[in-house]
Amino acid sequence: MIKRAREFSGPPAPVRPAATVVLLRPEKEAAEKEAAEKGRHDAKPDFQVYVLRRASTMVFGGLYAFPGGGVDPSDCPETIRADWADLLGVSNDQARAVVGAAARELFEEAGVLLAGPADQPDRTVSDVSTDDWEADRAAVQARELTMTELLGRRGLLLRDDLLLPWGRWITPVFEPRRFDTWFFVSLLPQGQTARDVSGEADGTQWIRPAAADGLAMLPPTRRTLNSLTPYGKMEEVVAASSRRDAATPVMPRVEFTEDGGALLHIP
Repeated sequence: MIKRAREFSGPPAPVRPAATVVLLRPEKEAAEKEAAEKGRHDAKPDFQVYVLRRASTMVFGGLYAFPGGGVDPSDCPETIRADWADLLGVSNDQARAVVGAAARELFEEAGVLLAGPADQPDRTVSDVSTDDWEADRAAVQARELTMTELLGRRGLLLRDDLLLPWGRWITPVFEPRRFDTWFFVSLLPQGQTARDVSGEADGTQWIRPAAADGLAMLPPTRRTLNSLTPYGKMEEVVAASSRRDAATPVMPRVEFTEDGGALLHIP
């Protein structure tokens, strides 16, 4: 990164919109242990975060990340919350694309679908790991089927209310591939299981945010995990999302020092 920053002379590469999802689930074992240690039976569960390690053949291979990727032209859900444009700091059309990309990437890379029956908007699909669902997921990943087509065929609606805005990062100007990435938080729907299905990772795991110190990550991933460590319960994360700024991008830059070194400056 420092080498690329020193050699950069411009102009910067164009920025591609992208979305990534920080998936959370309760950690029942931790809750039960905490309850036993305190002699209580009402302790709420701590939570874990789903991370995957990018395959060595991928860009940023070997680094841990969250499910996510670039916005695709097919990412255009028919209906989303009316306030997404303001929350993400973009137009209504781009907000639809970013939210659609977040839901699609989560389905493609982790097999988790944020959707529910059209006639029961408060429910979510409970199991999308069967063979017929896997065939649909593979078709979406291959761009043979859009998420809108999939949901319509199965009588489902996107549950974009399960996506919580958390942050926004833009790749430094000296990088050859640049993204304007919105970070979302989402709770794992009941009855579903996150799993490595995309072929883009060589390992996945559920970890507590504070337990990720030994994992190799890019700064946005690391900072996002660090931002979750103050919260002990998923309910606290949900409440905190309403105070997060996902419209103003964080733009890291490299600052060269007089001794020939360099520092990564993150506002």
